[in-house]
This record gives sequence, structure tokens and C-alpha cells, in this order.
Amino acid sequence: MLISIPIVFFISIAVSVLSALLLLNPKVPLHFVRLHIAFHSLPPLVALVALIINQEGRSLIVGPWRFDHLSWLLALFVLTIGLIVQRYSVRYLLGDHHYRKYFALLTMTTSADALAWLSNDLRFLLTCWGVTLLGLTLLIGLKKEWQVARRAAAYTGKMFALSWFILFIVIIWVTQTAGHWRLSEILTENSLAQFGTWEKTCINLLFILSVMIPAAQWPFQRWLLDSVVAPTPISAVMHAGIVNAGGIMLTRFAPFFSGDPAQIVLLIIASLSVLIGTGMMLVQVDYKRQLVGSTIAQMGFMLIQCALGAYLAAIIHAILHGLFKSTLFLQSGSAIRQHQPIEKNKTTSYIWSIMGVVFSVLVGVGYWLQAPIEAYQMVSAVALGWSVFLAWMQLVANGSGRLARMAGMSIFAGAAIVYMFIHSAFYKLLEGTIPTGKHAPAWTAIMLVLVLLMISSLGAWLTQHRTSPAFAVIYLWFVRMGEPHQNLVESHPKYLTQIMYRGGK
Repeated sequence: MLISIPIVFFISIAVSVLSALLLLNPKVPLHFVRLHIAFHSLPPLVALVALIINQEGRSLIVGPWRFDHLSWLLALFVLTIGLIVQRYSVRYLLGDHHYRKYFALLTMTTSADALAWLSNDLRFLLTCWGVTLLGLTLLIGLKKEWQVARRAAAYTGKMFALSWFILFIVIIWVTQTAGHWRLSEILTENSLAQFGTWEKTCINLLFILSVMIPAAQWPFQRWLLDSVVAPTPISAVMHAGIVNAGGIMLTRFAPFFSGDPAQIVLLIIASLSVLIGTGMMLVQVDYKRQLVGSTIAQMGFMLIQCALGAYLAAIIHAILHGLFKSTLFLQSGSAIRQHQPIEKNKTTSYIWSIMGVVFSVLVGVGYWLQAPIEAYQMVSAVALGWSVFLAWMQLVANGSGRLARMAGMSIFAGAAIVYMFIHSAFYKLLEGTIPTGKHAPAWTAIMLVLVLLMISSLGAWLTQHRTSPAFAVIYLWFVRMGEPHQNLVESHPKYLTQIMYRGGK
């Protein structure tokens, strides 16, 4: 039974890709796209059935493929996001000149991405990941008549080619030393023992460089900022299923990467990316660029989790962030909101605010005491406590009246229950499947927490002194970091004028 499911899955992928290619034929009516989406819904359905049937979490290796809870979950996640976006685009992009090509490219991109995480042979992983990056580049530059899109795609393509070439060097180096192409054999103790300390560190540094680029980490965040010219559905797929590949790859290579000094390098770069992404998100007025800044920061935090050895938490973060961010992009058309001043009782708000501080500290400390020897537990405790405080302030402390606060507390309690349920389900599903690695030293987490607290205090001080020169310098620096290249800005969409002119003739 377990062997037949992969066969059915590959058949469904083939049917989905063939229907996408058939859609490229101009003689095929456009309403065939709905039938194509029905075909494209088969692979995620098969992946879901595989997860349900394989309750014991057994790993099955068939040829160059590896099927376990992690690979099926990643395939289900990527293909589901692709399916939702394609269904959303049926009416959203109707009438676009590249309507047929869009569905074909998106189908092949998400299918190749799913196959990459099912690959146990590094040659297949490299090939599938290369097809994914190529497909994403073509999607960004789909409107070839628009010069801005062509330039954004050209720059993104160069960055992706660099990332893929570095990964190619890493894979060739690893396989030549280990003598295996299969990842499961490379990660055995006997194979890992063949790598010298310095050789392993050099490979890991190259590996970090290769995953930083698609994850849009500093100083390679520019391609993601430029990609906002792509249609919104493409941005949804990109931010949900492509940029989080860094954490997935590091998780797959966890036994090779863990315990190496390269973890400290990744921790430093990812921490800088979190700060830079958060700053860009706060100062940008363009909604899509705000989401880009948020993604840069979120991917930085995901890589921090990997650097600290919390690979299970990184996978959960990658999936939940993808679902959340794709939702924000698909509803970006209704992002304009009216902000009305909130009238509140200051005395009561101060009391509820103090209660929020005490409650968030108790939650953070209680979470940390569960496993005080793990470095990531400390960072996670601070993040959880801070999140509880922000949620309490928004839902409870800032409520106007007793009824509003009661409603806020109900929402707060409901969200906490859902959070615990989702995390418990993911941990139960993935426990034993995620490769275990050595946790980073505790002092790294302590230093990271202290730095974050210092920067938070500095940010709070600058917010209270907005007329200071320091605030102006930092604010303008973040604005400049988030602004597009000069050749990626067009005061008037000239390509639309050209299309109208050709249509008139």
C-alpha cells in the first residue's frame, strides 16, 4: 500500500503538468483552465492521503526518492498553496495576454518544488530546485513587454543562478568526499567521519551562502524587493513556498551542519536580516514592500532557529508563515483601512497594561523553565513573551469598555488554544522525522537575547524622540534600503500605451 501511493502521486503530477502544457495550445478553449485546476488538485490530495495512512511515520526510500512525514508534508504544503493561488487567478488574471503561460509556469514551478523535497538523490534535488528557480524567474518576467518586469527578472535570475551554482559546488564536493549521491547515506556516521573539520566548515559556509540568496537575507534581499512588480498571485507563491527553502534545506542536512562553527556565522547574518527586515517593514508605505520586509525578517528568524539547532521549530515556522503570508498577499487589494482614534480610560489602561507585562513575563519564564538547557528555548521564550504582551495590549488593554475587553480576552484565549493545538499536532506529526542535530551553545542564545533587548530599548527611545538626528538618520537609512532601483521605477506604464496603440491599429 505504501509503495503504491508514490506511484499514484507521480502519475498525478504527470497528469497535472500535461494538462498545463495542453493549456498552452491556443486551440484549447480558456475554460479548460478549470479542468486543469481539477487535475492539479490530485497531487496534494494524494500527499494528504499518504500522511494519513502512514501514521507510524515510517521512512520509505524508493530509488532516488524518500517518502516520510516531512517530505509528504512539504509536498502537500507547496502544492496546496499552488492550487489555491491558481484557483484565485482564474478570474483575477482573466484577460491577461499571458494567461495560458502563467498557469503552465506556475504548475511546473510548484511541481518541481514539491519533487525537490521528495528527492533523496542530490542530483534530482539539484535539478528540481534549479527548475523551481528558473520557473520563478520566468514568472517574475512574464510581462516581457514591460521593461521594469524584464529588469527585475534579469536581476533575480542572476541571483538565483549564483545560488544554484554554489549549491552545485557544495553537492559535488560532498558527494565526491562521501562517495554517495543519496542523502540518507551521506548523513550516516561513517560518511560524516570522512570529512575533516576545516573541510566541513568550508562546505557549510558555502551552503549557508547558497540558501541565504533565495531566503532574501542581507545583503541579498534586493531581488525580493524588486520582485514586487510581479502579479500578486506570483508574490503569494514566492513568499509562501520558495523563500523558505533555506530552512528546509538546512533541516535536511542537519546532521552535517549541526555542531559546526558555521552555525555562528548563520546566526549573526540571520539576526542582522531580522533587524533590517523589521526596519524596512515599519517605514515602508507600499503594502507589498511592507510584506517583503516582514518576509525578510521572518526568514531571518527561521534561519536563527536552524542556527540554534531547532529544526522542528523552523519547519513549523516555515509552513505557518507561508500560509499566513500567502493569505496577506491574496487579500492585498483590500489593504486600505480607516484608522479611527481610540478613546480609552487612561487609568484603567495602565492597570491592564501592567497586567499584560506580568502575564507575558510569567508565560515566557514558564516556557523557558520547561527545557532551560536548550539555547533556542531561551530565544523562543522571549519571542513568546513579547508576542503575548503585544496581543494583550491590542486585544485587551486598548479595549474601550468592559464588553470590549471581555471580547478581547475571549479572542486571546481562543488564539492561545489554537496555537497550542497546531503546534502539538505538528510536533506529533514530525517528531522522529526531523533529523536531530547538536544545539548551539547556550551563550549564543544569551548574547542574541541581550542584543535584541538592547536594540528594542534603543528603538523605544528613538520612537519617543522622533525629532532627534539619530531617528532621522536611521529612518532614512531603512527607507533607502527598501526603495527599488532607479531603473525599476516607471512613472507611467509605457507598455500599456504600446499595447493600446497596437490594439487600435
